[in-house]
Amino acid sequence: MKLTTPLLLLLAASAAASAQTSDSSRSAIKHVLLISVDGMHAVDFKNCSQGVDGGQPYCPNLANLGTTGVNYVAASTSKPSDSFPGLMTIVSGASPRTLGVYYDVAYDRTLAPPAVTTGNGVAAGNCTPNVASGGSRTEFDEGIDIDQTKLNGGAPGASLTDGGIASIDAQRLDRNPAAGCAPVYPWNFVRTNTIFGVIHNAGGYTAWSDKHPAYSAVAGRGGNSLDDYYAPEINSTVVPLPGVKTPSGIGCSQIPDSARTGSWTNSFVNIQCYDTLKVNAILNEIDGKTHDGKRAQVPTILGMNFQAVSVGQKLIEANTAIGGYQNSEGIPTPPLRSEIQFVDDSIGEMVQELKDRGLYESTLVIITAKHGQSPINPNLYQAFPGHSGTNGTTPATLLSSVIPASESPLNPTGIGATEDDVSLIWLSDAANMPSAVDTLEKNAKEIGLGEIYAGPTLSLNYNTPGLPPNDPRTPDIIVTPNVGVTYTGSASKLSEHGGFSHDDTNVILLVSNPGFEPRTIYSDVETMQVAPTILKALGLDPGSLDGVKLEGTSVLPHLNFSSNN
Repeated sequence: MKLTTPLLLLLAASAAASAQTSDSSRSAIKHVLLISVDGMHAVDFKNCSQGVDGGQPYCPNLANLGTTGVNYVAASTSKPSDSFPGLMTIVSGASPRTLGVYYDVAYDRTLAPPAVTTGNGVAAGNCTPNVASGGSRTEFDEGIDIDQTKLNGGAPGASLTDGGIASIDAQRLDRNPAAGCAPVYPWNFVRTNTIFGVIHNAGGYTAWSDKHPAYSAVAGRGGNSLDDYYAPEINSTVVPLPGVKTPSGIGCSQIPDSARTGSWTNSFVNIQCYDTLKVNAILNEIDGKTHDGKRAQVPTILGMNFQAVSVGQKLIEANTAIGGYQNSEGIPTPPLRSEIQFVDDSIGEMVQELKDRGLYESTLVIITAKHGQSPINPNLYQAFPGHSGTNGTTPATLLSSVIPASESPLNPTGIGATEDDVSLIWLSDAANMPSAVDTLEKNAKEIGLGEIYAGPTLSLNYNTPGLPPNDPRTPDIIVTPNVGVTYTGSASKLSEHGGFSHDDTNVILLVSNPGFEPRTIYSDVETMQVAPTILKALGLDPGSLDGVKLEGTSVLPHLNFSSNN
């Protein structure tokens, strides 16, 4: 009997599904706990797990995971190393060129502005269906919350800490003229699927916690793949957290550092209370509950990000306490060491909960980071223009006449340029690229210039910028300054991320399970390999990821996920 094409396709799909189920049943791994300790370098793990200056280890729980873990010491994040592309790379297996994700605040030459000005200043504008818009700033951070001053993001009827996706204000989202001016939600801004979609579609239960409602983008293209998402807004006003106590014993029912309530990131202590909200969510989920304690199932994939280490690396706390590092060896200052210990205590609680629930042997624990932080050596840090405006200028300031007004640092009501220790430049007219590069090179000292990527040097690693058929999201110019230079006027920073330097991109990557033999891998790997590795561990097909199909992203080497680990 001759089979018709539809029947052949049906049989092939059935066989693939059967093979996937069979692979899953053979895998000893049934759950994955994925943790991003934002900012944590590979050297931070080395120092805290081995001790420094003859002292004892100060991250004993991470050190214990290392005794049954594969430690990739040359792991690199996305470039740019901003939180948004850094996170999406980890969960998708795709790089920024494929994801179309370059920064929390970026640009798209085909989208139209939001209907209402965002909380951070992306100006409202017009949108006409099926009519080219001229482009718009894109924003996927606290600025799209209904009320970014509130921990729950202003979601109607939400509890104190729990707005989640409901706190996204659709009127503050960019709009797509080609789709009838529909608002572009975070998960539809991303061009690829993610591990959450693949696992959810295979019948798994998915959970994630992060710092903005906008980071529901982890659901990936199409959305609808997050069974439990929790995202207390990190840049909200600090408030008391009744009944919350950090793993290190700090009570949060009253604000521990009441002198610094403008944002959770302004205090070494308050940030630990904030992160504990997400730690408690993970503990609930390990117990077979939702993040807020309702009955559910133990997630197949669950995880969160920590902000405490990033704050410990960056913050000068009103000149009373200084975070960061003591020297180029990565020896932490006391405030940073305290943040690392807090994270370690928190991970220890999660591991103990897995053991108490009988889930430890069947859970793969992955500790990595969306980004690093630069510079480690405090003597290299330079702020441009600096809080007094005496240290030079920034690339976007130099080019303010040839970039959209929404990006210009000279726009008093705008959101400003995409600049940290990197500068991403989208030009109003691509024809101005050569003259813009010439301007930057003539002012190299004033901007602390390291390297410029434009034209062929940019398109080697990114899609060619421009209107379709070129890529409407790719910057025209990327400037990476000298190591230590950060484009900021803030007097409260010691470092930043977003750039391409080793300190920005070389992060912890530890993959642990009780069945593993400890091993250190010195060859280069990338955090984008985490996504296909997770699917492989669960017995699912890494090739289900768009990132794997389009970029050939491989599974991390030297891991064995058979039932005979």
